[in-house]
Amino acid sequence: MELRDIEIFLVLAEELHFGRTAVRLRVSQARVSQAVKKQERRIGAALFERTSRAVRMTEIGRQLRDDLQPIYGDLQNSLERARMSARGVTSRLRVAMMPFNVTAMHHYWQAFRSRHPQWELQIRPVPFLDPFGRLRAGDMDVLVTWLPVEEPDLTTGPVLCTDTRLLALPAGHELAGRSTVAVEDFADFAHATAPDMPDYWEDHYLPFHTPRGRTIERSQIVTSPDELINLVTMGEIIHAFPSHVTQYWGMSNIGWVPVSGLPALSYALIWRTEAETDPIRALADTVRDLGALGF
Repeated sequence: MELRDIEIFLVLAEELHFGRTAVRLRVSQARVSQAVKKQERRIGAALFERTSRAVRMTEIGRQLRDDLQPIYGDLQNSLERARMSARGVTSRLRVAMMPFNVTAMHHYWQAFRSRHPQWELQIRPVPFLDPFGRLRAGDMDVLVTWLPVEEPDLTTGPVLCTDTRLLALPAGHELAGRSTVAVEDFADFAHATAPDMPDYWEDHYLPFHTPRGRTIERSQIVTSPDELINLVTMGEIIHAFPSHVTQYWGMSNIGWVPVSGLPALSYALIWRTEAETDPIRALADTVRDLGALGF
């Protein structure tokens, strides 16, 4: 099988949709169909069952997917290591960011790259979708997120920044004219949550109950910042953000009001203890040397 055909097969096995597979791989839908039919002819059996409504994998297709995934992953890793070696890079450090202020932290990234040119540093945003699980799965090497993180297999590194809280409100909201909003008022309005968050961690960001014991309702489930701010603009929720987001979301139809009764959020480096490497230790040392940002 050609490498491109393997890639097409594996993406189709994930998407189970010819159109989405074509868009994701930036090829025509006919190219996707051609690659699948070629492999089905070579194998002598169907890999997918196609109807007008759905695409499903056959048992043989699932077996082929399970066999090919680790092989393809190893091959891609080998090719990437070769490309890195050609540039004089010996390792890559992948940092996933949950706060928005990537640019405010540029001095950390620049200092690390200056000190360690042999290591490539990648900074990427991460969706609100089981970030600790993705860290454990090896999708990232370091996660920048709010504290506390009380996971026995994860190490908490130095703090990069600590930020106060602002409540995002849609234009014309009844709370928009206040100088501050208390957490007690949160119980009167709908909020959002993300899937697969540990309760203690979510509770620190947005408590489940007000100081008087009233429930703070989570009516929406979101997986990205864009979903969050869109729900606010539509008037479906209110949401307490770290205050640095106002540097990146200057929307005329969003009001920002300080919150009383919510702790500031400290964001730190988090990594798997058993997967600690020299690049991770070097990044932690860089942050410690430069100190935490102040807002």
